[in-house]
Amino acid sequence: MIALSSAVSVQRDGAVAVVRLEDAAGGNALTPELLEALASEVAALDTDEEVRCIVIAGTSGAFATGGGALNDELSLRLWDGLAACRTPTVAAVSGYALDRGLELALLCDMVVASETAELGLPEITVGLSPGGGATQRLARVLGRHRAMELVLTGRRIDSLEATRLGLVNQVAGTRDWLKRALELAEVVARRPPGAVALAKRAVLAAEQTHLHEGLAEEQRLHRRAVEGEEHTAAMRALAERRAGKPVE
Repeated sequence: MIALSSAVSVQRDGAVAVVRLEDAAGGNALTPELLEALASEVAALDTDEEVRCIVIAGTSGAFATGGGALNDELSLRLWDGLAACRTPTVAAVSGYALDRGLELALLCDMVVASETAELGLPEITVGLSPGGGATQRLARVLGRHRAMELVLTGRRIDSLEATRLGLVNQVAGTRDWLKRALELAEVVARRPPGAVALAKRAVLAAEQTHLHEGLAEEQRLHRRAVEGEEHTAAMRALAERRAGKPVE
């Protein structure tokens, strides 16, 4: 466990705030502790009228990765709080954005990715279905067929393919991904804040028609998968491989 004070860092540059996940050693896995720290910082910035855009970033090696199931009430509330952020958000993605990490990027309004980024939903490979909104949000971004492929195969894609699919707005070099995200955020921050707030609500309204019902169904199915034999067997096999035991 990492302390909340060191879980994330926050920097301000005028009207743009950058919230960075700082658990590089743990691959920025969105554990309850890291999720709580992230949600707390974003919520605080969302109430600051001087903040016009928020960039959420990780390290060069990992934007964010899975941190377990969102089954407990606190984790679900924190995740919903991130989704409800009224301030425009930009995900600055470098390295891995997998499982809950990709779902965090999907929560953001825009995505800038390094050319080294790898994005994917590997939950299916351990007997799970996504539980952080991916089945609903990805289908709205990519369409049903492309979303089905990524969800049902667990295949990872690079940033160039993600851009072609419409999942990523811009691709930047390995040294420029955060700078490019900041530049995009600064453009948004210079626009009239009242109009920006209304425009964001309007765009989300188009996407979120019946989203609540879809998310509720996703959570129900995700809980069934968590409790299912396939996930239990996959986790047991993974533990045995790590322990060096032969797997039948």
